[in-house]
Formats: sequence, structure tokens, C-alpha cells
Amino acid sequence: MAAYFFDSSAVVKLYVSEIGTAWVLSLTAPTAGHFIYVAHITGVEVVSAISRQARHGALAPTDAATALMQFHHDFTHQYHTVDITFVLIARAMALAETHALRGYDAVQCAAALVIHSYRQTLGMPPLTLVSADAALNAAAAVERLQVDNPNAHP
Repeated sequence: MAAYFFDSSAVVKLYVSEIGTAWVLSLTAPTAGHFIYVAHITGVEVVSAISRQARHGALAPTDAATALMQFHHDFTHQYHTVDITFVLIARAMALAETHALRGYDAVQCAAALVIHSYRQTLGMPPLTLVSADAALNAAAAVERLQVDNPNAHP
């Protein structure tokens, strides 16, 4: 059983068919038995991404409604969510400064690092960050997180 931290770019692939969707679905299948962590802000980012795709015509309104309904259910019942605390924000600020990350990418990276550190303290297997964002992946790799890009799994 592995543990993955999904940023928003990876989570969206579960609800909108994109490159890497099949691979991401295989990781999150209940039968796979993996732990899937997401930051609480991922909820806002995923809803925004799906809604924007519908508004711009890239996603049919009925498909967007179905995707949003399924995401809301999964966000509540399937994912292990990471709280956005003062300590996490302070770490995100440092990551943004060090790696010139966008704001929410820095928060995503900080959340993954917090979970990774916690798991290491308990002697659990390492966490893998799953993200399609090149800058976030590069920063996470420098911070010694395992990284996998769903776009590398067409």
C-alpha cells in the first residue's frame, strides 16, 4: 500500500478525461488500497477548474455537473485532507521564496512535505507527490520528495 499526495492538476484528471486519467484512476481505485492525500485548498482549485472548463465550452454542462457531484463526494469520503495551518503557511511562504512557486503551488508542496515528514516519523513508506505542474514537481524534487507526473502516463 503506497501513499500519494495529489495536487489539483492530478485530481482534476479523475473527473475530466485528460492525458494521465487512466493512470490516476488506477492509483485511486479502492481496490488499489492506496492512501490519497490532498490539501484542503484542492477543493476550491478543482471546483474552479471544472467550472471554468464548463464555462469556456471545453466540458459539457451535464458532464461538469456530474464531475462536480462526484468530486464533492470523493473530497468528503475518499481523500485524506491536510489542514492549512499557520505552520504549513509559513513553510509554504519559505518554499515560494526559495523556489519562486505560485502561491497555491507552494501550499501544495508544503502540505505534501508535512505529510511526508509525519509518515517518516512513524516509519511509514515515503509519500509520492502526483502533479502535472512542472515547477511544483521540480521544487518538490529539490525538497527530496518522490514525484510522479501523470502526464508521463498517457
